[in-house]
Amino acid sequence: MAIEKIHKVSNIGDAITLLEKYKEKAELLAGGTDLLVHLREEKNRGSIIIDISNIREMKKIEIKEKEIVLGALTTFSEIVQNDYIKENVTGLWKAAKSVGSPQIRNMGTIGGNIGNASPAADTVPPLLALDATLRVMSNDGERSIKLCEFYGDKGETALKPNEMIISVGFSHLKNRREHIGFEKLGVRNALAISKISCAVYLEVQDKSINNIRIASGALGGYPIREYIVEDFIKGKVLSDEFIEVAAMKYSEALEKRLSGRNSWPYKKEASKGVFKKAIYSLVNSYDPNNS
Repeated sequence: MAIEKIHKVSNIGDAITLLEKYKEKAELLAGGTDLLVHLREEKNRGSIIIDISNIREMKKIEIKEKEIVLGALTTFSEIVQNDYIKENVTGLWKAAKSVGSPQIRNMGTIGGNIGNASPAADTVPPLLALDATLRVMSNDGERSIKLCEFYGDKGETALKPNEMIISVGFSHLKNRREHIGFEKLGVRNALAISKISCAVYLEVQDKSINNIRIASGALGGYPIREYIVEDFIKGKVLSDEFIEVAAMKYSEALEKRLSGRNSWPYKKEASKGVFKKAIYSLVNSYDPNNS
C-alpha cells in the first residue's frame, strides 16, 4: 500500500490525536523492525505512518513498590541491560536476550512485540506467565487490558483503531518461592524466530506446586496460556516423575489444536522437551530453605 503521509510526534497526546483522526488508515512506527519490512514488501496495512519512536515518556523501566512497568518503547536491549530484571524476572530477561541479532534488540520494542500479535513473539509468553496487564490510551481516555485477554484469531487484538499501548506492567515475584522461566527452540541460536517457546511461572512451597502459569509461543495462532495444563498441575508434588507426566499433559493440550498440521510430529516431541527444560530451569533455582 502506498504511503500518503508520515507524521513524527514527540508526545502521547499528539500520537493519539492522529490515531483518532486516521484510525484504521494509520500504522504506528516504534522500533520499525517489522513495519519497515512490511513497507518494503508493500504489506503495510495503513497509508498513514505515525512515528512514535521519539516519545521519551514511553521509554522507561519503572521498578515501583507493587509492580514493574515497562514503557511500550522500551527496547529488548534495555531489558537485557536492566540488572533488576535480570536477577528477579529471569524468564523475561532471557526472552528479551533471545530476540534476533543485537541490532534488532537495539531497535525492537516491547510494545511492538505485543502489538504485532505474532504467535512467535519472544517476550509475550513470559509476560503472559507473569499475568501482565497492558495500559492503553486513546482520545476517549485510558484503560487496562489483561494480556491474556488481548489476542484473538488471525492476528486480531483487543486494541481499538484509535488506541495505543502505553506500557505493560506486572507484579513483583513476592518471595524466593516464585520463579519465572523461559525456553525457546529456534532454527539457529542467533537470528532465530521461535519455532517453539514456553514460559512458566511457578510457586512452590514444601515441594507442593501452589500456583503455575504456562504460556506457549509459536504453538498456535497467537501466544496462548495453557489453562488446562495449569489446572492439572496445581497442588501436585514437584518431582522428576511428575514433570514427565506434566509434559505429557502439555503435549496432549497442544495436540488438540495442532494435530493434522505437517509440523505436529516434530512439535509433539520438541514441545515436551522445551516444556521440561523450562520447568527444570526453575527447579534448579528453587531453594527449599526459603519455602
